[in-house]
Amino acid sequence: MSASDNEERLIDTIDYEVGQDNIQTKVGPFGLDIHNPVFLIAGLGIFAFVIGTLMVPDQATALFKAMRNWVTGNFSWFFILAGDIFVVFCLFLIVSPLGKVRLGGADARPDYGYVGWFAMLFAAGMGIGLMFYGVSEPLSHFSSSFADGAGSPESWAPLNGAAGDADAAAKLGMAATIYHWGLHPWAMYAVVALALGLFSYNKGLPLTIRSAFHPIFGDAVWGWVGHIIDVVAVFATLFGLATSLGFGAQQASAGLNFVFGTPETQTTMILLIVGITGIALMSVLAGLDAGVKRASEINMVLAALLLLFVLFVGPTGDIISGFFSSLGAYAVNLPALSQPFGREDANFSQGWTAFYWAWWISWSPFVGMFIARVSRGRTVREFMICVLLIPSLICVLWMSVFGGTAVAQFVNDGFEGAKNAALPPQLFEMLSQLPLSSITSLIGIVLVVVFFVTSSDSGSLVIDTITAGGKTEGPAPQRVFWCVFEGLVAIALLMGGGLAALQAMAVTTGFPFAMLLLLMCVSIFIGLRQELRKLK
Repeated sequence: MSASDNEERLIDTIDYEVGQDNIQTKVGPFGLDIHNPVFLIAGLGIFAFVIGTLMVPDQATALFKAMRNWVTGNFSWFFILAGDIFVVFCLFLIVSPLGKVRLGGADARPDYGYVGWFAMLFAAGMGIGLMFYGVSEPLSHFSSSFADGAGSPESWAPLNGAAGDADAAAKLGMAATIYHWGLHPWAMYAVVALALGLFSYNKGLPLTIRSAFHPIFGDAVWGWVGHIIDVVAVFATLFGLATSLGFGAQQASAGLNFVFGTPETQTTMILLIVGITGIALMSVLAGLDAGVKRASEINMVLAALLLLFVLFVGPTGDIISGFFSSLGAYAVNLPALSQPFGREDANFSQGWTAFYWAWWISWSPFVGMFIARVSRGRTVREFMICVLLIPSLICVLWMSVFGGTAVAQFVNDGFEGAKNAALPPQLFEMLSQLPLSSITSLIGIVLVVVFFVTSSDSGSLVIDTITAGGKTEGPAPQRVFWCVFEGLVAIALLMGGGLAALQAMAVTTGFPFAMLLLLMCVSIFIGLRQELRKLK
């Protein structure tokens, strides 16, 4: 048998429809559509985690920190290399003939228009992160580069050389920020989303993570191999979500303190999580179109209004010129920033990049499945351009407007409030120097809250889909169960170490899923080659 025959035989093994009977589910107590054993293993494991963390918070804090330090200290190179591979793979699909393949088949057409589609992409993908880090990251990198450029514990070796030069430090700070919020994270989301969309809509497989590995593991994905894959995906998704929800609670608390003087305490953050989770429950019960889509569109309008306000009321000229110069600095410094080996900048590569990549990867089952659910009918080329390139540019614009304004306030006006503040209130410190600061700060709080709701809502739908064996319309009690547990995990992590605990669990659960994402690239290539041959 020739090599081409072997390849045809391998490809043909996935060209059939697999119904829900491949994964046994049954209606259990309280109307739960239980997918044995994924639902039970994931549910019991997360329940045990919440109880254990709340019972021994001090020991949990020490454990979380040790876990993060071990993973980032030993495997930062792996995260960086994997991120590079995802970007190259996605760009290859845009320019290759494989980009002609349409998700859902040649006759499929999109379920949502561009406006609704983009709104859901952003609300699910990076909403809380952009609010939390929009000011703080450009300002942090600017400050460390401007202070001495090299030699300090905060030094980041790839971009040294801007000591005392505000303009150079601003460009380098934005280059590093774009690296963390541009092509690389969206490539991670795109890989998962494309794999799920391809094997669900084109191959008839259940919409669950295990389906993407059928070309590699064959029918073993319907057994324990698949169970393990889905359990890992549930844990990664839940802890990635909890990290973002924890950040959102911290920032909302800081905003309420800034505007209304409410106490910025752990109790306040817990009450916020409880209250916002309750709102998310109502959105979950309303469904995808009435709940997530509507909240996402509201948030997109509010975010656009706030962005335009800061752009035109703030240092408009500096922001616009900084947007283009930042893209140039990013292009020039990308090889150094994305170099996985021989790094001497532990604070940057481990403290920033490895954490971010693990966070994005831990979010990728959630964001990827959500994007897949709303992307039927798109060609692979259209899908990749819209999911990879356009969101990256909008993230650059967001960071240029908010981060660039904070940097300009320090450089031009000598305002150090945002620069010296803790991470959660930096957005509000920046807004305090602009007109109508009370109103814009209140809008910022609302944005954080609604991003919180849409993340919890869509995350619950995705986890429910995984644990129900790929069923996209599981029973309402099951979606409520996962929504409540997302809030409980976020509370447990806040009580068991705060920001450090949130970051630690995102890193730890993101590590094993990074390996699965690399295998997904192989599956996607095999599946797309078969679909392309159907078009000829």
